[in-house]
Amino acid sequence: MANEDQPDVKRKAARARGAAGEMPAADASDNADDDAGGGSTYLVPGLERGLRILAEFSGREPVLGAPELSKRIGIPRTTTFRLLQTLEALGFLERANGDRHFRLGVAVLRLGFEYLSSLELTDIGTPVLERLRDATGLSSHLLIRDQRDVVFVAKAQTHTASMFSSVKVHVGTRLPAHATVHGQVLMGDLTIEELRQLYPEPQLEKFTERTPATVDELFDKIRESAELGYAVSEASFERGISVVTAPVRDQTGHIVAALTATVPRSDLGEAEERDPLVSTVCAAALELSERLNYRPSFDDPTLQQAKKKPVAAN
Repeated sequence: MANEDQPDVKRKAARARGAAGEMPAADASDNADDDAGGGSTYLVPGLERGLRILAEFSGREPVLGAPELSKRIGIPRTTTFRLLQTLEALGFLERANGDRHFRLGVAVLRLGFEYLSSLELTDIGTPVLERLRDATGLSSHLLIRDQRDVVFVAKAQTHTASMFSSVKVHVGTRLPAHATVHGQVLMGDLTIEELRQLYPEPQLEKFTERTPATVDELFDKIRESAELGYAVSEASFERGISVVTAPVRDQTGHIVAALTATVPRSDLGEAEERDPLVSTVCAAALELSERLNYRPSFDDPTLQQAKKKPVAAN
C-alpha cells in the first residue's frame, strides 16, 4: 500500500489506465498551451484545434482518421481523439463505417443552412423593406428573436422627416420580446410549455399597463396574433408610436423573422387607413417568406390579409 503513494508508481498506473481505454486527463503541454494561448492572444487552443479538425474534411477527403488528423494538426493522438469524441457528441462529426474514421455530421450542415438563411434574411429582405417603405412612406424593419429579446437586423428608413422616438431603433437594437408585438409575432410557433421554459418566473416584467403580466396572458396574445396573421400595437410599448407586424416563415413553415412598419403616432387611424396598411405589411412579409421558399396554404391568415386591398403605391 505504501508503494502506491510513490510518484513513479502513480505514473505507471496512469499509463495502464490509458492503455485500458480510459480517457486521460489533459497533459501538461495542453495546459501550458491553454495558458499561453489564452494569456497572450485570447485564443482558446481547444476550440481552435477543433475547428481546424473540421476544416480538414473536404469533398476530396470526406473521411479521415485520428492518426492522420493528429499529424496534420500537430497534436498528440490522445488529444486528437478527445477532440474527435467531443465533436461527435455535438453532432459535428460522425463515425464512418463504424470504425475510428470520421466524416462531417449534420450539425455542420445545420450551421451552413443557418448562415445562408441569415444572408437571405438581410440580403433578400432589404429590397422588400425598401419597397414597403416606398409604398407606405413609413420606416420598415426586419427583426429576429434571440431567446427573450427581439433584435432589429435590417431597416429601410423613411425619406420624410425623422420620427420622434425615445427608443432609437438601429440595426442591433434589442427589445423585450414579451412586451412587444414583434416578440409576440416571433413566438407564434411556441407551445405553452415552451413558453413557460422561456419565462419560468411567475410575473413578467411590466413596461406599460398593456404588458402581459403572466405567461398565460402572453400566450393568449401570441395565439391572437397567430390567428390574425399579424399584430398591431398602438402606443402599447412606447407612447406616440404604433406598428404593424407580420411573421416571416422559411421553407419549413417556421417563423424566422418579423417584418414591421412604424407609424409615428399613437393610433393607426380609421379602418380605411388601417386596413390597407395591414394588408401591405402582410403582403411584404409573405413576399419575403416566399423568397425563403415558404409556400403558404390557402388558409394561411397572413395570406388572407395580404389579399385584401393594399396601400396604393406613391
